[in-house]
Amino acid sequence: MVIRIEINERKELTLIDHSFEFYSIIFFGIILFRYFLIAGITYGLFYSPLSQSFINNNLQHRHPSWRTIRRDIRLSVLSAGMFSLAASFILSGYSAGLTRSYGDPQQYGLWYLGISYGGVLILQDTYFYFTHRLFHHPLLFPWFHQGHHRSRYPTPWTSFAFDPLEAIVQSLFLVGIIFVIPLHFVTLFAVLITMTVWAVVNHLGLDRLPVLFPHHWLGRWVIGPAHHSIHHRKYTLHYGLYFTFWDKLLGTDDPNYEQVLMDER
Repeated sequence: MVIRIEINERKELTLIDHSFEFYSIIFFGIILFRYFLIAGITYGLFYSPLSQSFINNNLQHRHPSWRTIRRDIRLSVLSAGMFSLAASFILSGYSAGLTRSYGDPQQYGLWYLGISYGGVLILQDTYFYFTHRLFHHPLLFPWFHQGHHRSRYPTPWTSFAFDPLEAIVQSLFLVGIIFVIPLHFVTLFAVLITMTVWAVVNHLGLDRLPVLFPHHWLGRWVIGPAHHSIHHRKYTLHYGLYFTFWDKLLGTDDPNYEQVLMDER
């Protein structure tokens, strides 16, 4: 069985209705496949013997044990279950006409696809920053975020290793946003792919990309693996998802991390 998509006479995307349970099973498989495909390929590229030629050996990024990687994968499978329920709720809500999602790309104009995509990334980054920072409160950390931080030296497999409660909270963003902002399914798909790729890249490790990046003008405003790796060592810094804006504005950006990387290069 597959989810069928039809295009009506107005060239509008419509979905053939199925049960919530059916959507959950399908999305669970899709999300797991996406995780293993992107994280697996990235891990193979950046942690293979061939990658040793461009790794900065002056930076201390330990190779995690297979036990740690297996633990990250187990948590990621649980997270996939939470995310699949959220995706099923979105699709079921759309089928029932309860959301502001739409299927005709001309309804708001093609320009709106790009504007809404950028806007959702900014809103998601804001949501993630404040919930992520909240999860580091001593009362919440053991329940919401401790599992992710068991990987002090993260790998691509750590990218979606969330505790189930954290996965639920993070999935609520997209569930809620479709009731507030009109979003085409192409935009939603683009946001999900961006989130997946960004999470994987940010968990590459401190030494897997050129140290030049944080000192580039773009690197000062966009989160990369070096920036996020510091968060796995210093819990009180670097809470953002895509951008460094909130970290800089609210004083949770390490003012010395660029110089430290330059000294160790």
